[in-house]
Amino acid sequence: MRKIQKVLVHEQVSQEIQNYIQEKELAEGDKLPSVEEMTHMFGVGRSSLREALRSLEALDVIQVENGRGIFVRDVNTFRFMGKVKIERERNFLLDTLEVRRALEGQAVRLAAKRISDKQVAEIEAVLAEYKRQKEAGLDTSQIDLTFHQLVIKATGNHVLQSVLDSFSVMYERFFNEPMGDKQLFDDTYPYHITMFDAIKTHNTEGAMQEFYKMMDLIENKLKSVK
Repeated sequence: MRKIQKVLVHEQVSQEIQNYIQEKELAEGDKLPSVEEMTHMFGVGRSSLREALRSLEALDVIQVENGRGIFVRDVNTFRFMGKVKIERERNFLLDTLEVRRALEGQAVRLAAKRISDKQVAEIEAVLAEYKRQKEAGLDTSQIDLTFHQLVIKATGNHVLQSVLDSFSVMYERFFNEPMGDKQLFDDTYPYHITMFDAIKTHNTEGAMQEFYKMMDLIENKLKSVK
């Protein structure tokens, strides 16, 4: 079972206030709703809201003026924070990608040698569903993840599966709105097909070539996000 990451209420409120500023396109000096209004907007207590406001004030995102209200202080600071957040997410995913290249690359290599007819049929069914969801314009993140999990299972190496399972929280970041975009890696779909075609015919070299093409595409996508 995966560990559940604890997120403090005031941190969630802080993020919601930043989202509000961005969505409403507020500028420096614009007034935010009152404390009373925001407690109702976000469905939180006054103490959690005030803690969120204090953290945002410390970051120069807002300014609380007694008797007057709460104002946006520095839009540039807010934008800078957004850029820092994107850069951190990018670096995290790029670091994780390096691990994927090593661990999942070995899984593809072994799967190409050991995959059974039953496992081939399972993955073919998943790819058929993947195609259906993609053509219907649906979110394919979970079926994409299932495909990779089945390839890993096809290795028959329980230690490798265990290592990748322990890595799952970070690994799944590639499938759950990476960089805030569910469709960021949609272009990798064709490589799922070509990689699997090589795996099921036990063409190890071909499978690895298609796997690395997929990883290279993901890396380029990450580096292109502004």
